[in-house]
Amino acid sequence: MTLKAKICGLSTPESVSAALGGGAAFVGFVFFDKSPRNITPEAAARLATPLRGGPVRTVAVTVDPDDALIDRLTATLKPDLIQVHGKETPTRVAEIGRRSGAGVIKAFSVSSAADVDAARAFDGVVEHLMFDARPVEGSALPGGTGARFDWGLLEGRRFSRPHFLAGGLDPWNVAQAAQASGAPLVDVSSGVERGPGLKDPALITAFLDAVKRA
Repeated sequence: MTLKAKICGLSTPESVSAALGGGAAFVGFVFFDKSPRNITPEAAARLATPLRGGPVRTVAVTVDPDDALIDRLTATLKPDLIQVHGKETPTRVAEIGRRSGAGVIKAFSVSSAADVDAARAFDGVVEHLMFDARPVEGSALPGGTGARFDWGLLEGRRFSRPHFLAGGLDPWNVAQAAQASGAPLVDVSSGVERGPGLKDPALITAFLDAVKRA
């Protein structure tokens, strides 16, 4: 299976252009006010204009979103997928999918095999599962911190839909991470930045080139 990548936390036309030109399969826009990558749905909709009608899928990244945010995203950005990175239950995830008409990605913080096992409750409910590193104690962010987990915890795992590996990936380790985990999809944010929330188009291109070679 060909490895596919999501570039997450985009906030400039240059970063969108690098993701599109480099062959990203997914691009993510963050809607969480504690994140340095946070933007408005209206800004994301403008950035997503070059992606409309093409093969790249647009992802709205949220944390425990309420109905008002889901409705605003649906009306403005019209995402293909909504990523939820909080304490959402399978029931809430299904509600988000029905309300928005978008597919859902459910992200999990992983530090042990038990955390991967917990994802089974969502398998078949969501379009994709995402396995990310557990943030350090006291972090205000559920992801995008550059932390890693043991990629081997995913080795041999099979789910009903392709799953994402996230957490600490960069152009230099993504091939190794994909091989060690067996994940068919990879997600990067801080690993292609020159500072918090500042995407580097050259690093985006390098990451996507590494994905193609993996």
